[in-house]
Amino acid sequence: MASSEQRTPTEIDRIAEDWVDTIVELSPTLGTYIGRREADARFGDYSPEGLDRVLEAKRRTIAQLDAATPVDDVDTVTLTDLRSELALDVEAHEAGLPLRDLNVIASPAQDLREVFDLMSTDDTDDWATVSTRLDALPAAVDGYIRTLRLGIERGTVPAKRQVREVAVQARKLEAADGFFAEFVRSAPESLPATLRADLDVRAGGAGAAYGRLATFLEHDLLPAAGEADAVGREIYELQSRHFLGAVIDLDETYEWGIEELARMVAEQEAVAGEIVPGASVAEAIAFLDGDVSRKLQGTEALQRWMQEVSDRAVAELGATQFDIPQQIRTLECMIAPTQSGGIYYTGPSDDFSRPGRMWWSVPEGVTEFDTWRELTTVYHEGVPGHHLQIGQAVVNRAKLNTWRRQLAGSSGHAEGWALYAERLMQDLGYLDDPADRLGMLDGQRMRAARVVLDIGVHLGKQRPDGEGVWTGDYAFEFLGANVNMNQGFVDFEVNRYLGWPGQAPSYKVGQRIWEQLRDDAKRREGAEFDIKEFHRRALDLGGVGLDTLRRSLLG
Repeated sequence: MASSEQRTPTEIDRIAEDWVDTIVELSPTLGTYIGRREADARFGDYSPEGLDRVLEAKRRTIAQLDAATPVDDVDTVTLTDLRSELALDVEAHEAGLPLRDLNVIASPAQDLREVFDLMSTDDTDDWATVSTRLDALPAAVDGYIRTLRLGIERGTVPAKRQVREVAVQARKLEAADGFFAEFVRSAPESLPATLRADLDVRAGGAGAAYGRLATFLEHDLLPAAGEADAVGREIYELQSRHFLGAVIDLDETYEWGIEELARMVAEQEAVAGEIVPGASVAEAIAFLDGDVSRKLQGTEALQRWMQEVSDRAVAELGATQFDIPQQIRTLECMIAPTQSGGIYYTGPSDDFSRPGRMWWSVPEGVTEFDTWRELTTVYHEGVPGHHLQIGQAVVNRAKLNTWRRQLAGSSGHAEGWALYAERLMQDLGYLDDPADRLGMLDGQRMRAARVVLDIGVHLGKQRPDGEGVWTGDYAFEFLGANVNMNQGFVDFEVNRYLGWPGQAPSYKVGQRIWEQLRDDAKRREGAEFDIKEFHRRALDLGGVGLDTLRRSLLG
């Protein structure tokens, strides 16, 4: 699918490549994420001084981009999106957002631990690198604490709810049987005794560092933290632009979200009647939950099933709908070493020595899984979802610089495509079983509810039921009424939305824009429209903001 014609690199490509080198140097965890292993032994500087150095590098790169002239459409996209991303980061820094960067899913508190999931552990040298990075973790945590402490001094703090939840996470990592201790226990016995001893000591130091973070959160940050979960319109608009790579009318989107949620409910009710004539959605779900033929027992069975579904989708769609390059025909389906309940994708390294991976973080005590609920999850994270989209960009080195292949893009572009991919699989006949279709709609309904909840809480909108203004507490009730999940899942999800404003709506808003662009292309091209070619052109761009996607596809 990717262009095979080698493009001559330009000055703007050079600036983008230099930026990748800079960000790997300053933020080594990002280097690990994209497979730049020279950074694997280090962490960045999470202190206020370290953040200032990153800010200065961003301003310097903006100045270089402003002095450069695009030579073709590829350059125009790179210049537009890289400058926009950097400018938004500068704006966020000036608004003090790094001083309150603490939430339950995507803040330094999680990043410092999660990077170990992506590190190679194949041989002694790899474990020596792990040991060195473990040794560096306490200083990174201490720098982060200094930044949050500066936030207290300046009155720029996260909400109490986020502080409490992250303190609980940190205490779990501190424990003698927490992640770090278990991680080093997984090292092979063949390692030299001195290295094994170092790993044990440094894992203890990493756990102790998270203990210090927990103590700081409980005793220093919590008393100073904000009572309100809402961040307000100014911060929310900035975050929305970051996650979408587009400017949207938030008030119109809130009203659309209410309408979209109603459509998802109606569609679910219709499918429920196909499963059990006359049944409600709850009755259809109860029927399916009692069907042992649709259940998996244990995480090993879950992993095997995910891999089989993924392999089949790659083989069949690669033969009919997409030209899937050989390099990304491998997707590894993994059970994550944590128990948060999240499901996520990590892209391949630039040389494909590390393949794309779908991770499932199974909550403690969960041993039974329903295939009808989760089929579209595999399509969302794998093919034709994230793996095809992100892996395709990595393949396209003849046309795209490293930043475009590995780091560019927005949540709205990536997650919007993944939801678009779920509906595409329905169109292609992969969800003809009403049970599987109900599972897809369950996820789509949740994503629609998140648009309403996220904008509603953070902008203080009137609730859809007319019973007053949104609050964080009402958000739990609202989501619980719109998902068929246990309370632990609901709690995790709502805490995520409250602490990560603007991200949750990017899925459904992104899907809306992807579908609008496809439908616009159909109207323009009429009988000449070829959806396979539309997908090829769209994915050939790599990761972009949604405004850039619109301009590129509409020409």
